[in-house]
Amino acid sequence: MQNTNTIVPRQLLITVSGCHCPLPGSHHHNSRVQRPSSSPPLSLYLASLRSRFSMRMPPMAGLTKILLFPLLLLFSAAAASSPSSDAEAVSRFQEYLRIDTAQPAPDYAAAVAFLRDQAAAAGLEARTLEPVAGKPLLLLRWPGRRPSLPAILLNSHTDVVPSEPKKWKHGPFSAALDESSGRIYARGSQDMKCVGMQYLEAIRRLRNAGFVPDRNIYITFVPDEEIGGHEGVEPFVASKEFKELNVGLVLDEGLASPGEEYRVFYAERSPWWLSIKAKGAPGHGAKLYDGSAMENLMKSVEAIRRFRTAQFDLVKSGEKAEGDVVSVNFVYLKAGTPTPTGFVMNLQPSEAEVGIDIRIPPSVHTEALERRLVEEWAPASRNLTFEFKQKGSVLDNFGKPAMTTADSSNLWWPVFEEAVKRAGGKLSKPEIFPASTDARYFRELGIPAFGFSPMANTPILLHDHNEFLSKDEYLKGIGIYESIIKALSTHEADAIDSESRAEL
Repeated sequence: MQNTNTIVPRQLLITVSGCHCPLPGSHHHNSRVQRPSSSPPLSLYLASLRSRFSMRMPPMAGLTKILLFPLLLLFSAAAASSPSSDAEAVSRFQEYLRIDTAQPAPDYAAAVAFLRDQAAAAGLEARTLEPVAGKPLLLLRWPGRRPSLPAILLNSHTDVVPSEPKKWKHGPFSAALDESSGRIYARGSQDMKCVGMQYLEAIRRLRNAGFVPDRNIYITFVPDEEIGGHEGVEPFVASKEFKELNVGLVLDEGLASPGEEYRVFYAERSPWWLSIKAKGAPGHGAKLYDGSAMENLMKSVEAIRRFRTAQFDLVKSGEKAEGDVVSVNFVYLKAGTPTPTGFVMNLQPSEAEVGIDIRIPPSVHTEALERRLVEEWAPASRNLTFEFKQKGSVLDNFGKPAMTTADSSNLWWPVFEEAVKRAGGKLSKPEIFPASTDARYFRELGIPAFGFSPMANTPILLHDHNEFLSKDEYLKGIGIYESIIKALSTHEADAIDSESRAEL
């Protein structure tokens, strides 16, 4: 909690032409300049104090004003360079990690309550929306001086995937800090509670330094990303509330990098989740015959496996990055007649089914892939059928590949790149995200979106056992986002906005 009293020590009395001139509002002894507990950061308070001081100073005391003004600037600088301690920032991160928001029963109420408290402490406006009942979406705002400029949206999701506690070194919701390694173990430490808290901590620092953005900054904490976002961001972007934000750029989650460079993503692979079902005549387990359900399905599995191998070989050889190829993975196999102790072993089943997770980059011709599915992977001639559980589009709403340009032709890109560099970071070559995030919903609207999680020198452990992030890497990421938010929020390269036109 911030101290609500500013001590003005007696030593700050300045003698000019033989008279003592204390700071405005002080007395001969140490005095307290009172400000309400809900006031803005000290640096902002001192700015207003300078203004009052300038207005009230008598003309004959001009020299005093000249001497005192640098002193007040120095006092403000001291306040700006004193953000919340690193230990407190790490503690707040751990507190967020300890809230169990794992699917399928995330405690969204506890997460939103915690985040609203953090928003209040950072001086942000807060609204809780429910595009779908029981699925709260927290919308925060840091007002800019020129609200007609396109806004920046910093997005993160509050839910996490399930875990297997017995296979973890520390409880997945313990947020245990290993003092010897500096690692914080928790589900969500990489995916992506770290980024959500880095947004808030960066804004704390900027506000404490007296910084005010030109454009509005919005921060969203959204539900259900881990299960597709269909009751989270998807209805939110279609809402009146979202349209009123006038979003010009979105930042969302990325991935950790085992190396020194940070990874950034300008597009992502779209999910095709489908099941292939085979049918055939049942028969005795000892009988050899053509056209059984299992035989039909295994031929399909083998065809898919060959395609998967060819795509994977392109990645292994270095010819393509993981996000540039079509990935195909088998996620379940269902067949057989169950018994209380297992399966009937002397009966060939009449039905068999396999589940497949396919991820498609926006550069792929989906018509050709779908033709392969119909003709080779699930041909009706072998009594095979398929059903899409989810079929994401690789195109935006305007019929173009859903990608954000990551070069100088995009006016946001060089500002983002330079901000990372200024904070001591370096970006690797922009990539296509190998999985799916909520960023796709913004790109579908034609809104530029980059995926970025500042985690270098970190193994990729999202959805894995013993997910962790080192506290030093977490703290460094706060500084990275501080630089990014400051740069993007004062970026002047947009087309002339309505305020500017009004001035012409």
